[in-house]
Amino acid sequence: MPQAVTGFFGRIRSAISGFTLAQRTIAIIGVAVLALGAVALGSWLMRPQYAPLFTGLAAADASAVVEQLQSAGVDYQLADGGSTVLVPEQDVYDQRLAAAAAGLPGEGTNGYTLLDDLGVTTSEFQQSVTYKRAIEGELARTISSLDGVTGASVQLAIPEESVFVSETIDPTASVFVETQSGATLDRQQVDAIVHLTAAAISGMKPENVAVIDQSGETLSAVGVGTTGSSDQQAAEYETRVAASVQQMLDRVVGAGNATVSVAAEMSNETSERVDETYTTPEDALPTEEQTRTESYTGGGTGTGVLGPDNIAVPTEGGDGTYESTETNRSNAINKSTEKTTTPPGAVTRQTVSVAVDEDAAAGLNVGELEDLVATAAGVDPDRGDEVTVATMAFSTADADAAQAALAQARADEEAQRAHELMTTALIAAAIGLPLLAAVIVFAVRARRRRAAETEPMLALDETPTLLLTQQQEPELFPGTTPSLESAAPTVPLEIEPDPEPEPDQQSLARHRVELEALARRDPEKTAEALRALMGETVDA
Repeated sequence: MPQAVTGFFGRIRSAISGFTLAQRTIAIIGVAVLALGAVALGSWLMRPQYAPLFTGLAAADASAVVEQLQSAGVDYQLADGGSTVLVPEQDVYDQRLAAAAAGLPGEGTNGYTLLDDLGVTTSEFQQSVTYKRAIEGELARTISSLDGVTGASVQLAIPEESVFVSETIDPTASVFVETQSGATLDRQQVDAIVHLTAAAISGMKPENVAVIDQSGETLSAVGVGTTGSSDQQAAEYETRVAASVQQMLDRVVGAGNATVSVAAEMSNETSERVDETYTTPEDALPTEEQTRTESYTGGGTGTGVLGPDNIAVPTEGGDGTYESTETNRSNAINKSTEKTTTPPGAVTRQTVSVAVDEDAAAGLNVGELEDLVATAAGVDPDRGDEVTVATMAFSTADADAAQAALAQARADEEAQRAHELMTTALIAAAIGLPLLAAVIVFAVRARRRRAAETEPMLALDETPTLLLTQQQEPELFPGTTPSLESAAPTVPLEIEPDPEPEPDQQSLARHRVELEALARRDPEKTAEALRALMGETVDA
């Protein structure tokens, strides 16, 4: 192994060996957390990615597909309430081919494939019924492919054509749709279903298509269409006009200073009018010409006799001349035909009421404001529409209650946040304080252990120096021990200690070490003791 690598690992080992017990515990916990995180990340990255195999399946088809996947040993997941089957991405196309080979998923409705089973002996009635079923199946399949639609069923009512009926009956259709998660289709999607169904049948009008969802709500009614009843149309019209007028008033008097109410009356009747106009082109001939000329000349008195074929036969002696000319001529003229159809939902009358806060309306011309409202709402006086604009004091009770409720909700939210913060702090303190106390205890014990181990080592390291100092220094007074002041300037020599010092020397060295330790702990008491010792020695 290279020296740099060994040195790096050696430094790591030396650093770890210098850790205390608490540091080692924390390091082990950190390494364990990192290892668990790496394992979790690796398992998440190695987890297979699932992709949809089939969506919008019926319960029977989903069960058949799941059985096919179980027999093939392929992992799968179900979503959207069991209507969507997910498999690993690498198995999507293979399993689709395998399901198609097994005839899965089964088709809920048959389309034009029903016509393939018709034989030569099929009656005309069976052919017509089968053809209608084929159209219904194709329409249901097409509607089911729309976004948000999981299933559809179409029933057609097509009258038979007959030359013995003077008035024909329009065909009708009813469509049942099932949406995802019980959602409701919007107006554009309903219009798409209605027009798609009406365009597939010859002579069918969009207002003759009924659309109903799985919750029983009528999205489009026969004779009314997607516009709804007169009440629904009036409500939508009132909401639209009120929003337009309210937006204009908010710009003029400020938001919350005006309120608008619109009442409209709608007609649910339909009308159809045909106008034919005839015009004569410029420099054209007259529309009709009639010429009649008749002349007769003769003097005979004979009369004719009827012959065998009731033809007059002139008699002899009659002589005369007869001439007759008659001309009738009709010349072409311009003709234009205009057909007007009025759908249901025409506004017959509407009223607009506006109330403005008197404080906000100060300085405003009420007449001008009324004209603005009438123009924005599309008021027609000839139709009997009315507009009323009044200024009055608005009640602030609801606003004050709302402000109080908002302040109370804010206070409750802050109290809840403070409670959660306090709870979190208590939990953190309950967990952290014991750990901190344990760390402090371990640190104090380790420091004491190191101090206890250092003092004996220091005593052993200083013993030779003290012995050498005692041997070289002369005694100031007989029978006395040299002081620390006299021993301080002494330069120790690096001399090997005796392998077996005498007991007196060991005792002297031990006393000196204790004296130096006392001097480090309490210098003042040590100085007083030395001064007293030196004074007693001088007196003696």
